[in-house]
Amino acid sequence: MVSLIAGGVAGGVEAASTYPFEFAKTRLQLRDASNIREVTNPIVMIRQIVNTEGVGALYTGCSTLIAGTIFKASVRFLSFDSIRNALTDDNGKLSSVNGMLAGMVAGCVESAVAVTPTERIKTALIDDAKGPKRFRSVFHCASNLVREQGIATFYRGLIPTTIKQSATSAVRMGSYNFLREIFKAYDLPLNSVTTFGIGSMAGVITVYATQPFDTVKTRVQSAKGMSMVEALGSIMQEQGGQAKAVELVNKNGK
Repeated sequence: MVSLIAGGVAGGVEAASTYPFEFAKTRLQLRDASNIREVTNPIVMIRQIVNTEGVGALYTGCSTLIAGTIFKASVRFLSFDSIRNALTDDNGKLSSVNGMLAGMVAGCVESAVAVTPTERIKTALIDDAKGPKRFRSVFHCASNLVREQGIATFYRGLIPTTIKQSATSAVRMGSYNFLREIFKAYDLPLNSVTTFGIGSMAGVITVYATQPFDTVKTRVQSAKGMSMVEALGSIMQEQGGQAKAVELVNKNGK
């Protein structure tokens, strides 16, 4: 119960405080990479959106993410703690390999139970906000997606989301547990400040390790939706188009 509540509260705080960057990241992942004039700096994008659409535009789909994050964080920490307790040795220690295994299984559980449906709605809302808006609210978005694509639409992108969540949880929990064990081995204090620092380092490692999976997931869960093969193909095609455009611009000196 403590893991459930603590994980949910931590997830909700995380989602609310970091959402503008999540919004910018998702918008960048959905952009046409072959258009070299499109903004690629997330800070510049945030400033432009605030100037043209207002601060509220940065929180499009935020309520969905917060609700989903509270739920998924609760599932993640409850699953991880249960699996970790089963994998600890007689001295109560968890090896790095078992820590990653526990995180991977926990990621699979949270993806199937909570992440895929909420990410589908959130991504569709952010994608829809790029042009004339079709969706007035979270519930309007969900009902329209169900009417157009069926109830299975909530599980569009299940495979890339599960791969991403499994990798994310494995790397995050594994690196977090590894860093905690190092602190314990050297008798370093595990207070609020050091725990925050360990979590931050684990977060940086996780982002760099799992970003490719996240980009594919976002493409699959766009408003119109696409298959994983189509998402991979579109990314490769656009990157090729971007390279050709840059070469042409450099050649013409403009």
